[in-house]
Amino acid sequence: MRVWAIANQKGGVGKTTSVVTLAGLLADQGKKVLVVDLDPHGSLTSYFGHNPDALEYSLYHLFFEKRSKNKQFIESVIQPTSLNNVSLIPATTSLATLERQISGQEGMGLVLSQTLSQLWNDYDYALLDTPPILGVLLVNAMAASQQMVIPTQTEHLALKGLERMVHTLKMVMRSQSRKLPYTIVPTLFDRRTLASVSALKEMRSLYSDTLWSEVIPVDTKLRDASQLGIFPHELDDQSRGVRAYKHLLEVLVTQSSTEGG
Repeated sequence: MRVWAIANQKGGVGKTTSVVTLAGLLADQGKKVLVVDLDPHGSLTSYFGHNPDALEYSLYHLFFEKRSKNKQFIESVIQPTSLNNVSLIPATTSLATLERQISGQEGMGLVLSQTLSQLWNDYDYALLDTPPILGVLLVNAMAASQQMVIPTQTEHLALKGLERMVHTLKMVMRSQSRKLPYTIVPTLFDRRTLASVSALKEMRSLYSDTLWSEVIPVDTKLRDASQLGIFPHELDDQSRGVRAYKHLLEVLVTQSSTEGG
């Protein structure tokens, strides 16, 4: 299994869209994919028609249930999506209370790693949709992942979130004494606006070594797919957004193979 965390310490930058689109494209290639919703807002869970307030079991229960190390219990948490090859570990709003409940408990930063180890041979990829704040859930995602994708909206306010995310990532790498490769992905790019163009220029100046060379453009087809609860490539395989994500996926798969992930 290859594990990718899609992360940024700012909301609204395209994390969930990136997870869904990349997962769908991997499934289209015959890969078996697990997507994990680590955000208490449950956007990824809602995307696939599940109500984060009504689910009996979710990621939250893997932190507290004694059965959480039992593969059969983990499998009972997993939910289907509209594609047979993509499965979901959903979020519930209870995740918002997690930080307070586990304060001071040992080993809580490795819960997701332990969960995925039980499923290691069942999936080709796991894609993690993370919350936009630094806490135990983001720490779990970084500990479990072999590679990170950092979607960043091409506007100047988003650059501050990117700066924080890169700083956090480097801090985690130092504390864990390991390398965690990452790719910054410019999202919601609108070539017609000066704000998008100038933000992209600044990103290229500041992060040339880790910035993906292309962009994910603004594409209403991505939003339409979200409203329908389907994977973007199912709606329009040749939309601008889907074509861009196909190019990104090629790069990520190559990087993952090079890193031995």
